Amino acid sequence: MIELPVTSKVKKPDWLRVKLPIGESYKHVRGLVDQHKLHTICESGNCPNMGECWGDGTATFMILGNICTRSCGFCAVATGRPLPVDYDEPQRVAEAIYLMKVKHAVITSVDRDELKDGGASIWYNTIRAVKALTPETTLETLIPDFKGKKEDIHTVMEAAPEVISHNIETVERLTRKVRIQAKYWRSMEVIRILKAGGARTKSGIMLGLGETREEVLQTLHDLKDNGCDVVTIGQYLQPTPKHLPVQRFVHPDEFAFYKDAGYEMGLDYVESGPLVRSSYHSDRHVHPGAGRAQWEAGRNRMG
Repeated sequence: MIELPVTSKVKKPDWLRVKLPIGESYKHVRGLVDQHKLHTICESGNCPNMGECWGDGTATFMILGNICTRSCGFCAVATGRPLPVDYDEPQRVAEAIYLMKVKHAVITSVDRDELKDGGASIWYNTIRAVKALTPETTLETLIPDFKGKKEDIHTVMEAAPEVISHNIETVERLTRKVRIQAKYWRSMEVIRILKAGGARTKSGIMLGLGETREEVLQTLHDLKDNGCDVVTIGQYLQPTPKHLPVQRFVHPDEFAFYKDAGYEMGLDYVESGPLVRSSYHSDRHVHPGAGRAQWEAGRNRMG
């Protein structure tokens, strides 16, 4: 077991421990990612679950390069002027997913605000390339807000991934501090547009940045009211000393409270825990009713 790197002055609790990334499956995925010159948010985002997910033969691919045009205070992905668009990338991603033989894949991207369509056409081409090469593979796409442009959001929807996710990341009061170039209600509008178009929708929240319990509950309400189906809730971990510090480490019992609250509000699937990230166990989020059925069964056993 290894301890996660946390640079905050707040003392790290014992429950934030992960397994070392080892095993043949992990090495296989590592080799494919390197061979096809692909970017993964697993690496760029310092994800604590990389060992587990890669060990299971899955990874979250990050398209449109690994340099973001935005400078969010929580994110470990590099900020700056991106390289030109690589139009061969969609096919390389599809080939890697084919070689990995995964049943479910997650694709995300950096923000490309300098592009006229925000990279929506590359998104479309990547999804279609994956579906052409491995039609049995289900897809979750974790998209940027595309500055709220409906036509770009619709471009992704037209490619028909099984789940479309857009992370709200934090509560309304902290949005300007945490997501400098983003807007809370613009992200809610993205969820609303996706749901209106018939998509299975998903979003994620980080805790430990200074939010209150009431604000977290309000955010869950806002997501539900705007058509969100699946919500993931995890602990924020400061990636480097230059990023926002951790204000507190949220106890697992509080995560369990939010999980129950989310289901009671009517959300279809709630994944809540210290090490939960937006793509963690994402293969389970494809199926409507699965999370709620499991939660209700658990409550019946307890009561």
